[in-house]
Amino acid sequence: MTAHQPISAPVFPADTLAAMAALYPLKAGLLRHHLPDHPLLSIEALAELAESMPVSAVEYNPGNVPIGIRPEDVPSNGLSIGETIRTIDTNGSWAVLKNIENVPAYRTLLMDLLGELKSVVEPRTGAMLTPQGFIFISSPGSITPYHFDPEHNILLQLRGTKVMNVWPAGDERFADRREHERYHGGGHRNLPWQDDFHADAQQVPLAPGDAVLMPVMAPHFVANGDAPSISLSITWRSEWSYRESEAHAANAALRRMGLDPAMPPRWPSYAWARSVGWRIARKLRLVA
Repeated sequence: MTAHQPISAPVFPADTLAAMAALYPLKAGLLRHHLPDHPLLSIEALAELAESMPVSAVEYNPGNVPIGIRPEDVPSNGLSIGETIRTIDTNGSWAVLKNIENVPAYRTLLMDLLGELKSVVEPRTGAMLTPQGFIFISSPGSITPYHFDPEHNILLQLRGTKVMNVWPAGDERFADRREHERYHGGGHRNLPWQDDFHADAQQVPLAPGDAVLMPVMAPHFVANGDAPSISLSITWRSEWSYRESEAHAANAALRRMGLDPAMPPRWPSYAWARSVGWRIARKLRLVA
């Protein structure tokens, strides 16, 4: 495994931190980065990384899937993960390597990048909890289906181009509260899609040197450009994001009891009663 190469200059310039301060934590938007070519992020290094990871940390499939495909309908591409990455230029696939922070060299890279963001993040949402990293490798024209994620996230585009199509977090027109409850109860991240969602999309085009700030649970899908793509996603959680997750999980339990609970409030509010109640119930093992 290639060792971590120290980064000699800031990756996120001052104007990026200022732009992020105007967006974070509720709005998606374009940022810039200066992450140089890095030996840990070459195709061969990523193939070797993927081959060393547990099966649960690797996901890959054909890239020409529908925007709203159900997770159980996603087919196999018939290749190994190493073959998928090494031939990504021509095999029409999409792959993600999850939790790269479990590999020491990649954790060092991740923590170096997150460290540059603390001055913006911590005054707004507190400590940066549970740092995680994800690497996306995509063939030309591939699609990442419509879904949401529970983390605060910045995706750095390193090679190729793509368009991030994103919708407002917490807007039930695009992700009903029941979808949040299903996800926070252990369900898949993919969401039901409707073609008329296109009209309300915020489109963020990305080229090498661009990055996009993604809010917690903002529905989105990604359309790759006409060249192979590599992107690095650096993520963290906050106490608020955990409280929101717990409120949705508590709502799922209330719905199973025949109630119809309201959507939890967004930042900076907390659904304190539901969150605390959920933590107590978990501690007492009253819920799974």
